[in-house]
Amino acid sequence: MTVTDTIADALTIIRNGALAGKEAVEIKKSSLCENIMGILKREGFIENHKTIDDNKQGLIKVYLKYDKDKSSALTGLKRISKPGLRVYVAKKEIKRVYGGIGIAIISTSQGLMTDKEAREKSIGGEILCQAW
Repeated sequence: MTVTDTIADALTIIRNGALAGKEAVEIKKSSLCENIMGILKREGFIENHKTIDDNKQGLIKVYLKYDKDKSSALTGLKRISKPGLRVYVAKKEIKRVYGGIGIAIISTSQGLMTDKEAREKSIGGEILCQAW
């Protein structure tokens, strides 16, 4: 079965893995997914990620992060802009996710960044997903 939206597929795998209490999950490798995982790691939602060569497309192994009481650091993950309906925001229209607790990952002309970074640099773009 072909996947038309690799980002949504990756987010669903991570969300389900966190709900099931898994230590790590594997998603299909793409440069965009790698950049998203880098932002999630930098913001403290996942523990780590590494690429695995499987002589095909490749995989990204994502190590999920949990608290001492086994609750996931990642409460929610939502795809915003989809292939059928792209969602763009201007620099003045970027809203906070859950009052600043969460982040929005935005694809801008200067690369992927969080909503906070986009507000600081005063640039808009396509909202890919939100994490809280």
